[in-house]
Amino acid sequence: MSTDLSDFIVIKEGEAEILMHTKNQVFYNKTQVNNRDISIAVMRAFVAKRKEEHEARLSKKKKTAPMDSEKDVSESVVEEASHEPAINGNSNGDCEMPEDISQDEPCSIPEEPSKTTEGKGRGELKPPRVLEALSASGLRALRYAREVEGIGQVVALDNDKVSVEACRRNIKFNGSVACSKVESHLVDARVHMLTHPKEFDVVDLDPYGSPSVFLDSAIQAVADGGMLMCTATDMAVLCGGNGEVCYSKYGSYPLKGKYCHEMALRILLACIESHANRYKRYIVPVLSVQMDFYVRVFVRVYSSASAMKNTPLKLSYVYQCIGCDSFHLQPLGRTVTKNTSVRYLPGFGPIVPQECSDCGKKFNMGGPIWSAPIHDQEWVTSILSDVKSMKDRYPAYDRISAVLTTISEELPDVPLFLSLHSLCATLKCTSPSAVIFRSAVINAGYRISGTHVNPLGLKSDAPMDIIWDIMRCWVKNHPVKAQPPEHSGSVILAKEPVLQANFARAVASLSKAQTKKVARFLPNPERHWGPKLRAGRQITSKHISLLGPEAVNEILNQEEDGEEHNAKRQKTEDNPPSG
Repeated sequence: MSTDLSDFIVIKEGEAEILMHTKNQVFYNKTQVNNRDISIAVMRAFVAKRKEEHEARLSKKKKTAPMDSEKDVSESVVEEASHEPAINGNSNGDCEMPEDISQDEPCSIPEEPSKTTEGKGRGELKPPRVLEALSASGLRALRYAREVEGIGQVVALDNDKVSVEACRRNIKFNGSVACSKVESHLVDARVHMLTHPKEFDVVDLDPYGSPSVFLDSAIQAVADGGMLMCTATDMAVLCGGNGEVCYSKYGSYPLKGKYCHEMALRILLACIESHANRYKRYIVPVLSVQMDFYVRVFVRVYSSASAMKNTPLKLSYVYQCIGCDSFHLQPLGRTVTKNTSVRYLPGFGPIVPQECSDCGKKFNMGGPIWSAPIHDQEWVTSILSDVKSMKDRYPAYDRISAVLTTISEELPDVPLFLSLHSLCATLKCTSPSAVIFRSAVINAGYRISGTHVNPLGLKSDAPMDIIWDIMRCWVKNHPVKAQPPEHSGSVILAKEPVLQANFARAVASLSKAQTKKVARFLPNPERHWGPKLRAGRQITSKHISLLGPEAVNEILNQEEDGEEHNAKRQKTEDNPPSG
């Protein structure tokens, strides 16, 4: 079937080029360049880390191999000595066979394992196999193949015939490298992943909407020590718009707090861990990002029945006060260690009284969420330095370097965050600058940092009573109008502060990025930078809010021109010229 190139436009991103049909037949979203760039950065780090781990295993084997061979030789010498009297004592030669075997043992048995070890060690590590479960146009798979050095086969799957045709067309369009590395299949991704357990070093899930239906099969397809990359774009559900739907999809109940986007990340991680545990596996998050209109997590998957028992220690319920910004985490489990034995027990509770100790209102309860660290700071630093060293190869360099910089400065062990403006809204007071508030927390002996999720968000290990004491001291210096006595702010301010806050400028009140004036939160590069229309739907004037008036008008004009051309051709065919 010949391809009419007039119906296509060429889109270039990174080192890959794709042919996109003008009629929205296959899904493509320019906004996801951030997602693809950060995935390539993580993939490069994973390939390097995997190689390091392989070399570390080899060097460990080489160290233990001589010790094992010495042990075998000494054992065989002792064995020979113990057999000698018996051999000499028998005249019928019954022990000749054992003697031959014992003579062969010292040379044959230690050599074979060492040969295998050397064979495995000297044989190069196989390049990582990558599965892109929902490939659409195949742009992501093509970028992996062309831009990540040391990558192996990239398998692109889709359940839509038009998408697979487009993907195969794009593979050919990208030349020999793409043709040798990328393969496209028309198949249900869930079936393919279930029938290829532990075959892929990297599995990339980037669905249109929720990934929940793919997680069970995806977690089984990842090899031990491999990586699962997962995107969720159903943010309305994850951020508390439809709590019951979120529970049905992810097994957690969301809360509508200022931290809802970080809670979305933690709900997704808890859900992936839950699926992994069913197969005696567990996850280790490497990087978790909230960008644009989605969340994206990168986790490594390991198998261990004993390590899996630690999962309840990594999960918590969240109690959110309905009157003020106070929130508290209730861990699911705890451990008791006695000598060398470890007992796993339910967590102590409740962690909060029936009414909030700060404002007297009730609590909403959400979760369970992942309350362990959501980033590996060593990985983040490595990825960031790698991105900076090859900035020309990332089309969205400014955005992803800004996000990674902010993540590198986050407190890794503090779940969720507070919003300074929200605290002030509760008290109806003017807001202190972030530097002043951060200084007060640091001077009180606690840690504080920003968050990549919200420019106004602040992570701190200070308990809520310390936070409110600081705000009470601030209000004493900056009085507010009297509010009704039942108002949450009035109840909080009615109490005298136990801590006398020190607002003197602290050295660490600004992060390194802020000191160097590095941009951390960038505006969108263009208007209508967000989710796009699902593939196959006809574009009409009602989609202006998603695509922008220029794009919609251009597509509608092209369709009108095409219809006119078809009508003229049909008329000519119906009424051929008389000759």
